[in-house]
Amino acid sequence: MKTALRIAMISEHASPLAAAGGVDAGGQNIYVDHMARCLAEAGHHVDVLTRRDSRDLAPVVDMRSGARVIHIPAGPARFVPKEQLLQHMAAFARMTSGLVARSVPYDLVHANFFMSGIVARRLKAEWAIPYAVTFHALGLVRREHQGDADGFPAERAAIERSLVQGADRVIAECPQDQDDLVRLYGGDPARMPIVPCGFDPAEFRPMNRLRARAELGLDPSEFIVLQLGRLVPRKGIDNVILALAQLPAHVRARLVVVGGETREPDEARTPEIARLRRVAADAGVGQRVLFIGQRRRAELRRCYAAADAFVTTPWYEPFGITPLEAMGCGIPVVGSAVGGIQYTVTDGVTGFLVPPRDPAALAMRLAELHGNPALAAALGRAGIRRARSMFTWKEVARQLECVFEDICADRRPAQAIPSAGAVMSAATP
Repeated sequence: MKTALRIAMISEHASPLAAAGGVDAGGQNIYVDHMARCLAEAGHHVDVLTRRDSRDLAPVVDMRSGARVIHIPAGPARFVPKEQLLQHMAAFARMTSGLVARSVPYDLVHANFFMSGIVARRLKAEWAIPYAVTFHALGLVRREHQGDADGFPAERAAIERSLVQGADRVIAECPQDQDDLVRLYGGDPARMPIVPCGFDPAEFRPMNRLRARAELGLDPSEFIVLQLGRLVPRKGIDNVILALAQLPAHVRARLVVVGGETREPDEARTPEIARLRRVAADAGVGQRVLFIGQRRRAELRRCYAAADAFVTTPWYEPFGITPLEAMGCGIPVVGSAVGGIQYTVTDGVTGFLVPPRDPAALAMRLAELHGNPALAAALGRAGIRRARSMFTWKEVARQLECVFEDICADRRPAQAIPSAGAVMSAATP
């Protein structure tokens, strides 16, 4: 019989309770949410430790039986961009160490992002608790692509290198992530298992296209290209707009963009919308690009199902969950041949891979899908099979569980789970 583990899952800026699609709310939030729930369903106890960024948040929030969120006071109780959070990690680590000292006997720590790794490293030093780290993004890769536009402190790379050397396991999300960890940080592949991200097949599954379009108010006769996710420059949405402008004149295409800080598109709250609208106007396709704002998770299936093709052409992508969600809905994906996208999308089988920042190559593949509906349908069916066989959250959690059990193989069984009152007391300064 397997041992139930007590897991501290640290995600300092990406709370599983946050709405996805905002500037600092994306794939990591979704990943932490599903891993906590799936591991709890498998019989483990998971505490997600995240920074308290609002005075309205309760100290402890139950997610489901066996999984809860603990809000750690560190820095001001308001939103702080993740690029500015490093200065508050000492307080986060101190409060978390106090939590362990007072009441919470964790078997291991799973750090998500490099700043969470700082906390995990302190817990290992003080309490001999092993830790694994999933970076979700690497500072040196970001620097390669963004240069001086990268707003993180310069010491990020040194911190990441220390974590790569000191963690009990470094979890890579795809082969490219593993290669980058070896190439840029000197990581040891033997201590670097690959565990991907995933999707929920109950949440993302096929739906009648005409019905989805009717519910969204979209023209049933247009060729709909969907872009969904965070609206930041590195996602390459301008590349998709320029590809739209290069489609043959007979292709009646429309780009639908889902994402932003607000439900109604607001250029003040999401400046990237204003920039992209200028790009569209300059390219002569301003009337064919529709921004619909942020949507709740429950509404995203309808967005995917309404599309003829899902497009994601970022400059780089540590993993990328949205291609899996589109594949789960039976929609062919055209994505950049970078990072996790080239792992999840099989070129010519479940969609197409194109170079980033190459609107002509993207336009060619979109025109091919438009001109060959039978091919598009076959790619969509193959996407469903691949996503369901390899990338469900349940399967991802099973792989993560194996990593955790390997780390803790020689450790003692978990102790009793403390009450919410004890945790609230320990989490209060």
